[in-house]
Amino acid sequence: MRPIQTSYKTALFTCLFSLSTITQANPVACFNTNMGQFCIELFETQTPITSANFLNYIDSEAYKNGIFHRSVPGFVIQGGGFKIVDGIDEKTLEPVNTFPPITNEFKISNTRGTVAMAKLSGNPNSATSQWFVNLADNSGPGDLDTQNGGFTVFGRVIFDGMNVIDAIEKLPIANLGGNLKEAPLKDFDGSHVSFSNFVQIDHAAVTNAVGVFNESILSFAVDIGTGEALAVNLRLIEDNPAYVFELEPVSIASLPTIPTSIATFSSGSGQLHIPSVMINASTVVKNVLMQLSDAKSFQFTLISYE
Repeated sequence: MRPIQTSYKTALFTCLFSLSTITQANPVACFNTNMGQFCIELFETQTPITSANFLNYIDSEAYKNGIFHRSVPGFVIQGGGFKIVDGIDEKTLEPVNTFPPITNEFKISNTRGTVAMAKLSGNPNSATSQWFVNLADNSGPGDLDTQNGGFTVFGRVIFDGMNVIDAIEKLPIANLGGNLKEAPLKDFDGSHVSFSNFVQIDHAAVTNAVGVFNESILSFAVDIGTGEALAVNLRLIEDNPAYVFELEPVSIASLPTIPTSIATFSSGSGQLHIPSVMINASTVVKNVLMQLSDAKSFQFTLISYE
């Protein structure tokens, strides 16, 4: 590898400190359902209150055996409100036990694939357990970015999870009364509804990796030797004969706190070390090592991983 010129070092540090955005690697919650698996990357830095609230519900198993109780094709699918409970004699559908409402944290637009909190009409700070996935761009004037103080987006569906969400959107919808007026049903015969017809969440699990690789973008937090943590994106631009990634300058953000586990970059050797990267719903690779191979374009070549 050719040496890093001093001017390129300076340019790299200047680039890393001059721009900001909302991206970084975050906790990833993966849901197993009877329609398939999907994962949600949480925007923990941007929406700490909402992310913590969502993780609390997962940790308490509030979403285990939960259902999606609302589907509005072209708009949203919604869950987090009800779960199937095994009784002594029969199963019942019960409301999820909720924690106190949380403060609204609207910052990120309700675009397709983002995940946001549901709340009571006319009360921005009323979100508890219910959440929805945006099936379309719902960020326009008069839509979810402006109604009721804006609906807080706290995550996005990643990997191939939108295939599962889109499949749920295509299911028939039945009016079962009460809060189930738009319930999506699986294998529905058009007349009799059983518990097996509901779109059910078997369980949810959370993965904390330093980086997430999704749609050719590797996002992570990094310490470049200055004691400040930055969130950055590297885009995969070449995969043959070597894997080459290029820094996206508009992705760079200074983080308010330094994560416990973080990538490190050495300006002396030009090496980037990422302790762990989640590459799909079930795989995390360890000790990803990259070399700064083109300092002028901020390109990194993959050297090894475990």
